[in-house]
Amino acid sequence: MNTPSFSHPMDELVYQAVFGDDSQKQAARFSIWQQAITGGIVPASINDFYMAKGDGRVPKDLTVPAMNIRGMAYDTARAAFSAAKKHSVGALIFEIARSEIGYTDQRPEEYTTVLMAAALREGWSGPLFVQGDHFQSKASRPGVPKEGEIETIKDLIAEAIRGGFYNIDIDMSTLVDLDKSTEAEQQLANIDYSLEITKFVRDLEPAGVTVSLGGEIGHIGGKNSTLEDLRAYVDGFNAGLTPDTIGMSKISIQTGTHHGGVVLADGTLADVSVDFGVLKDVSQVSRDEYGMGGGVQHGASTLPDEYFNQFTKSEAVEVHLATGFQNIQFEHEAFPSELRDKMYAWLDETMSDERKPEQTVEQFHYSFRKKAWGEFKQATWDMPEENKTKIRQSLEERFSFFYEQLNVVNTAELVNSLVKPVAPVKTEVDFGFSKTNDDDVSGLAD
Repeated sequence: MNTPSFSHPMDELVYQAVFGDDSQKQAARFSIWQQAITGGIVPASINDFYMAKGDGRVPKDLTVPAMNIRGMAYDTARAAFSAAKKHSVGALIFEIARSEIGYTDQRPEEYTTVLMAAALREGWSGPLFVQGDHFQSKASRPGVPKEGEIETIKDLIAEAIRGGFYNIDIDMSTLVDLDKSTEAEQQLANIDYSLEITKFVRDLEPAGVTVSLGGEIGHIGGKNSTLEDLRAYVDGFNAGLTPDTIGMSKISIQTGTHHGGVVLADGTLADVSVDFGVLKDVSQVSRDEYGMGGGVQHGASTLPDEYFNQFTKSEAVEVHLATGFQNIQFEHEAFPSELRDKMYAWLDETMSDERKPEQTVEQFHYSFRKKAWGEFKQATWDMPEENKTKIRQSLEERFSFFYEQLNVVNTAELVNSLVKPVAPVKTEVDFGFSKTNDDDVSGLAD
């Protein structure tokens, strides 16, 4: 493998973990996992923390940021961990959705490995919350998943848990049938398949780990959720649990947001109205009546800055942030214009059939540029270090803003008091690496 020059041993090691040949890749991943666990960076479930919020041991006005890292994953995660270390943040989640795993070319084991490497590089330690976001079923018709979807999701969950994802968002909201006359009937398929996935996870989770599970009652971008939706889903779900099965820790709802925002013809974003009232009502009922951590807000990163302290006032347990980080990267003056032009040209060539007739070029590029990360993954990692440094600085400022607005500054001690992660037992075999392998990764990272 031809690799660029590196300024730090960990930079080289993680590069091999992502872009090396099979033996280099697996050896580097094993080394990073071992170093991370030794350094106190251990994959963990946030379930106990959320249950503590449900019973009042965690402040109501604390909202955990769940951050999707799509492109330039190592540098972006470094910025997030650098800001977290400066602000003593322990309540933070890194996540990736089922769709993002595909178009960013980041399988679960790799994703966790890159996060570990970034945490080691920045000197951050603590329980590492990695989450499968929107492990979502596609529907063939209302209430009915497409053939093979549930097994596909189960296979992904098994891979994710092996990769240290101890937090899973079950998203069967796509199966909600709004043509039914009652909320209970509308949520029936959502409930049934959520129960099936929950049982699968509970049977699979490692000893000593209770995977944090979230349900979803409203498809993001669709009809706003109601308390009637919440109660119908949770009552039905809880009734279907066996007495010894642990249920959900949180509920995702729709409040008026869209993933990525609503894009205008010139590529800018439209103003969005968010129903913080329903978010607060759902969060309160989730805690007071069901003992969960609260409601979850998706599609938030492109909202106006003044909205973010409203999530803590609404007592949301978690807010999902993704596209805003991508926007900083693509629109940064340090992002090479020739690389961005190549990415857009690739979209024009390969995805023009997905462009809607009414979309302008600007709308098309904004909406679809996320899908170029996988194709140009190595090219973005190979960006000159001076460019990446400038982009990291801007990202770090943004992460700091979110940590402050969401009230998770100085949460490291609280998280450590409530969450006791169980270190996964990993051997060379787990990474496809034999002790007889001639590749030597010793000395590549301290």
